[in-house]
This record gives sequence, structure tokens and C-alpha cells, in this order.
Amino acid sequence: MPYSEPTDLAVVACPGGESFANEVITHLRHMYKHRFSLKSDVISKRYGLEKENIVQQINLKNDIETSDLCIRGVTDKYRAPFFKVNARFTYFANGEFKTELLDCIRGKDVYIFQDVENHEKLALNDGKNVLSLSVNDHVMSLLVTIDAVRQAGARQITLVLPAYPYSRQHKKKSREGLTAALLGHIYEMMEVKRIITLDLHSREIVNAFAHTHCENLHASYQIIRELARVVDLTKEDLVVVSPDTGAIDRNKFYATGLKKPLAMIYKERDYSIVTQDAKNTNIKSIKLLGDVKGKVAFLADDMLGTGGTLLKAMGFLHEQGATKVIAAISLPFFTGNAIEQFDEAYSKGLFYRIIGTNAVYHEELLKREWYISTNVSGLFANVITRLHHDQSLSDLLDNRTIIDKLIKVSTPAEKSE
Repeated sequence: MPYSEPTDLAVVACPGGESFANEVITHLRHMYKHRFSLKSDVISKRYGLEKENIVQQINLKNDIETSDLCIRGVTDKYRAPFFKVNARFTYFANGEFKTELLDCIRGKDVYIFQDVENHEKLALNDGKNVLSLSVNDHVMSLLVTIDAVRQAGARQITLVLPAYPYSRQHKKKSREGLTAALLGHIYEMMEVKRIITLDLHSREIVNAFAHTHCENLHASYQIIRELARVVDLTKEDLVVVSPDTGAIDRNKFYATGLKKPLAMIYKERDYSIVTQDAKNTNIKSIKLLGDVKGKVAFLADDMLGTGGTLLKAMGFLHEQGATKVIAAISLPFFTGNAIEQFDEAYSKGLFYRIIGTNAVYHEELLKREWYISTNVSGLFANVITRLHHDQSLSDLLDNRTIIDKLIKVSTPAEKSE
């Protein structure tokens, strides 16, 4: 029975990705238990057998087939799988990393989690050291973990990278490297079979792989669910605004799904200037194609770094007469002093809310009144269990149907009337 212990699905969480991995594992355990219960019910009715006997027979079959003497746990109840692999992560004084797997993973389908944008304090060296790691530290930690998993005899390796590292270095403009593709080649060389990521910055990155599959997930359903909680989509006059030309496809998707008009902000930039923080950007002038006066303006983008571009866009929409400005960010990095800059903008009433996902771990954001975190760990858990059991991902990758159902549901405000 593949939905109980033993299972050959294993999760290895790098230090940066442990928080997200734990949330996904919680969903996996619920899903496996639910699936096991459904299967037991169906088989019980179909063959006229007692459910208790079916569970016991499944456990007996697993005990007979296991290479161990028997599986841990009782014989007459559901045995929940243990997905997480115990590991030790060592950080040496010279900056080197080492990963040691403390459990056997030979022959298993291993999913390695890493959040390269997690800059919170992390416990390393069995909790003896607490460090804040850079993107490069996280990438190196990931690479040594992949090697440890490969050397330990994993059947196949999948990387779970909600934020694909160096994804903004995907387009060659002069004498520069294509670092997003370079990392892809390294993963492929290390026999990574699949990468699961969220709202990849550019589709061009997928073309860097010859054999490795890249599953690019979207948080649109989760974001619209949160949007529907703060705005009455059936009553509010809402317009979707693309913050720049690069985000037009993403915002067109939201406009189509919400059945709302689409506007666009055009920014004139001076590319001789490198953006340093939220205030000092290379944007010289802004123009609006569309109308937001007296309407709720909703913007969506894939990631937020220093936040300067979004701050200028939201302030501009506020000046143009938008009643509320709401932004959705799939990967909320909030680097540098971005949080303080957004605090200041919020105090001036330049925006109403920002919706972000928990794909990037950021404790300070969760304390802000203006920030709403939406949970995508259930989406990742769904994708992982379907991949592991060779099932279709179509309805998860193209979620227009469930979005359409969501916006048709009456809002709480309507129900109270």
C-alpha cells in the first residue's frame, strides 16, 4: 500500500528550506491518511470485507515485503509514513558546508528542499552555531546535500526550490554569464531528475535543461483566495494593473480569471543607474495606460527585492485616484531596508495590502498589518504526491477552472445580507 509506512518517498530539508519542508510534510501526512482511508472504504464496499481486516492485511503485506523484519507501528491501524530524513548540517569556520544523512535513503525517491532567500537565523552544527546565510551559502549547502543524497544511493532526486536561485540572470545583454542556466547545468550534471519551483522569473530558464524536468507552479489560486477575503469581488470596482511590461502576461491571466479590466504602467528607466534600495531606483518617469480613478487597483508580480519599483507604482496609482492599492507577490524577498520603506508608505496611505506566499520564510513580514501571507505548502504537497505516484499535474499547473469556481462563490458580505 503506497499511502502508508513503509514509503519510498523521502524529504531532505536543507537548513534554509526546513521551515517550508515541515509545512509540506504536514500536508503530505494528512493527504496520505485521507487517501488510505478512502481506498480502504472503497475496497471494503467493493469486496464486502471489514475495513479493520483490510487495514490489517495491508500491514501484513507490507511487513512481509519489507527488507526489515517488520515495520514499526501497530498491526491493526494505519501506519503514518515518516517522510523526513534526519540529517546533520555542518558549517566550518572557513565557510565550507557538509551534509550527513543519518537515515538510509537507498532506493528512495528523494525531494530536497531549499529556500535560498531565507535570511533568518538558522541553527547549524547541531545547534551550536546560529547563522544568517546568504544566497550563495544556501546554494552551496544545496549542492553538497545533492551530492550526499546521490552518494547515499537515492533512486531519483527532485529539488524543491520555491525561489529558483539567480533566476534574474537569465538574459545575456553584454559580456555577462547566464547564471540561471549555469546552475541548471550543474543540477543536471548531478543527476537531478526534476525541479519544482514557484513562478519562475523567466520561461527561458526551462530551456537550459536537456534532461531535467522543471515544474513551474503558480500561486494564482491562493492569491485570489486571499484577495477575495479583503475585497468584495462582486461589488468592488476592481482593475488589474500590470506594474511593467514584463508582468503583462501574469496580470492578463488575473484580469481574465477575475473578468476585470486590465491596465498597465509604463516606466522609463535609466539603465546606466543600478538600483540600490527602494528609494534610489533607475525609474525616471511613469505613465498609466488605463483608468484607476475611484477603483481598487490590483497588481501582481513574481518577486519583490528592494521594492522600489512596486513602491513607485503604488504611489503613482494612489495619485491617479485609486481607492485602494493591493499588490500580490509570489516571492516576497524584501531585501535591505524594504520593510521599513513599505512601513513608511503604508503610514502615508499609499497602499492597502500586500499579499505574499510562505514560499520565502520572513518572520518580520508576518508582524506587519499590511502584509497577508497565503500558504502554498498544500500546492507543493499535492504536486509531490502526484509526481511520486505518477499521476497527472494538469489541473494543478493550469488552475483556471478552480479560480473560476472560487470567484463564483458568494462572499461573506453577501451571505450576511
